[in-house]
Order: sequence, then C-alpha cells, then structure tokens
Amino acid sequence: MVVSYQLRYSVCTLLILWLFVTANASTEKHELDSRFLKNEQLQSSNNSSMPERIEFDDEEWTHEHAVDNPDEIAATVDMAIRNSTERRKLGYFSCGTGNPIDDCWRCDSRWYLRRKRLADCAIGFGRNAIGGRDGRYYVVSDPGDDDAVNPKPGTLRHAVIQDRPLWIVFKRDMVITLKQELIMNSFKTIDGRGVNVHIANGACITIQFITNVIIHGINIHDCKPTGNAMVRSSPSHYGWRTMADGDAISIFGSSHIWIDHNSLSNCADGLIDAIMGSTAITVSNNYFTHHNEVMLLGHSDSYTRDKVMQVTIAYNHFGEGLIQRMPRCRHGYFHVVNNDYTHWVMYAIGGSANPTINSQGNRYLAPENTFAKEVTKRVDTSTAVWRGWNWRSEGDMLLNGAYFTPSGAGSGASYARASSLGAKSSSSVGTLTSNAGALRCRRGRLC
Repeated sequence: MVVSYQLRYSVCTLLILWLFVTANASTEKHELDSRFLKNEQLQSSNNSSMPERIEFDDEEWTHEHAVDNPDEIAATVDMAIRNSTERRKLGYFSCGTGNPIDDCWRCDSRWYLRRKRLADCAIGFGRNAIGGRDGRYYVVSDPGDDDAVNPKPGTLRHAVIQDRPLWIVFKRDMVITLKQELIMNSFKTIDGRGVNVHIANGACITIQFITNVIIHGINIHDCKPTGNAMVRSSPSHYGWRTMADGDAISIFGSSHIWIDHNSLSNCADGLIDAIMGSTAITVSNNYFTHHNEVMLLGHSDSYTRDKVMQVTIAYNHFGEGLIQRMPRCRHGYFHVVNNDYTHWVMYAIGGSANPTINSQGNRYLAPENTFAKEVTKRVDTSTAVWRGWNWRSEGDMLLNGAYFTPSGAGSGASYARASSLGAKSSSSVGTLTSNAGALRCRRGRLC
C-alpha cells in the first residue's frame, strides 16, 4: 500500500514538472518568435525604404548648376540598383510592349527621380556602357557655345569635357548650335528625357578614344562640317582640330557606347559612324529619317583592326527619306535585330571586307522601284569573293517584293560573335519600334 502511494506521488510530481517545463519553453519560444518577427518586420521596413532614404540624402547635394526645383535633379539610387539582371527581364515594370529596354524603365512614373536606372537597361553588345551612372548630375542651363576652348559652366560643352563621371540633364527645352565638334570625355550620359533638346545647325558629337558613353533622348539634325580650330577635350587639354565630316555622332576608337531613343536626320555626312577599332556598341530605339548615308561601321577595307568590332542594331525605325547604309559594314560582327525598315532608295544593309551580318526578326518593306527590292548590297566585290561571307536572314519579314541575299557556310562560331540578344518575332516589330526616337516624357507620368 505504501509502495503504491509513493509510486503515484512520484508520477504526479514528474507530470507536474513536465507541464511546467513545457509551458515555460512555450513561453520562451513565443517570446523568441515575437522578437524574430519584429526584427524581420523592421529589417523589411528598412530595406523597402532604403531607396527613399538614399533619395532624401542625395537631394542635399549642391553644386554650381543645381536648379531651383529639386525635382529637376533626380535623386540618385544607383547604389541600390547595381544588380540589374532581373529588371532586364520582360515583366519587370512591363508595359507589355515586349521591348526589353523600354519595359525596364518606362512604366515607372517616378522615372525622373531614378534616372540612373536607365544605365542598367542596356542590351546587346553595348550593354555594359554605364555612362555617368557613378557620378553626380550636371544640369545644362545655357544652350550657348561661344568658346570651344574655354566653355562656360552650365553649357553642354563644359559638361562633356569633365574628367569625372557625370549624368547630364537639361533645365529646359533648348536648341544647341555647336560652333565646333562636341568632343566628349569618358563616363558621360547625355539624358534629354523630360525636355525637348535639339543639337542642330552646327557641329555635332564626337566620341574619340574614350569609353562608357550613353546618349539618350536627343534630337540631332542638320549637322555641318566644322574644324580648323582649337577645341577643348578635357579640363587639361585642348588642341587643333582639322575639318570634321559633319556626322551626327562620330565614334572613333571607342568602346562601350549606347545610343538610344534619339531622332537623327539630315546631316552633311553620316548619322552614326563607328570606325578605327570601335566596339561594344548598341544603337537602339532611334528614329532615322531624311538622310543619304545613314550608318557606316568600319573605317576602310584595309583597316583590319576593325575585325574586333561588335555592334548591335536593335528596335530602330529606319523611316522616310533614307537612301542607303542602314548600316554599311566592314570586317566585324553585326547583329541587326527587330528593326523596322519602311524606306530605302538603293539598299538597306551593305558591306565589304567580309563582315558577319546576322539579320533576325526585322521587317523590310521594299520601295516601289523594281530595281531596288534587294535588302542587301555587297559593295565593289565580286560574287566569287562575297559568296563566302557569313550573311544570313532569320525570321525576317520581307514585304512588297523585298529579298535578302544570304551567303556563307553559316559558321556557328562566326554567328555566335554576331549574336547579342534573343530576337523576337518580326510580327511584333511594329509594337517594338512604335516609340522609336526621342520621347516626350513629362515628370510624374509614365514616359
């Protein structure tokens, strides 16, 4: 009887002790979970507000070209958005156009507060061009160009020659008539979004022996030959310039260049020329009109250093009044993808010196002239020679009798070097290129 009572007493004691320990552990776990949840919520709150805090901190910037309205100088958030991989994928801020550059930034109504995100939206061979992403903003407030040797602060020329990275924006609409070539320095972005900026009726842009340049949202037209004058190229150097050809944009021995959403027309020579070993270039979303020799890629047939050249031509509209060279290529590797060709007089794509041309998903509308239906032209080369060049048409839409003359054995390695992004169906070209050219963006609205 005594043994039974002691046993029952021991069991009851153990049971009470077990219940106490369990309850205490549950309380401690609940407290730990609560603390963890609070910490997690706090961390999430801090992370989600990080861009805003960076914006407010950076709005305290001051420099000699700041504007009165702080909205006109976008708050930098580039430190928070360096990893752009996901944003480049269709569906992130997507407006549904399928244009991966535009879908990357245009659907953000606060684009003007996050201008530098544009630098993470590049595609193609020029996708690593960061321009002035890592620098401050420079506001162009003066359209003048009175002195090419000692440019006035606040002018575009003063901005582009600086030795430090700069993201260059404009205080208001303006027409800039350059007295001499605008010789740019490395790590610069010219960003015309939100205003109507024209570089016209004088000299235009020279990108020479530099790297990392973005030109976006500018109207460039009626460029004229200039030169035989002293021109400054950096704060510490100026020199004598011989006569320039009158190109809208001349790229000479430079790399990591992105030319996007500009409207170009009617210049004395080319609209975009890239020569002398230039490479890693993307020309996208531009609207080309009223010009003869549109785009030259390669210096000469004998200049073999251009074999390193890789250029992407994507989502552009080649429109009314164009005659030839869209582009005209030499030596290198050229990806012509998802462009809309609605006008040419002689031909659309030409070349010499054995370039590799990869034409994918373009829409070619031939002119009415029976003798100008061919998209392609081999310049001053016999059939026996060009028959071995790698030129191909893949998924292109050929309208009104247009035809593309392919050639080559289709070397996989060669076309791999001439491939820079996935082509979309040619049936979507109208949508992809519908907003080509300089955009009319306004602050506080989707662009």
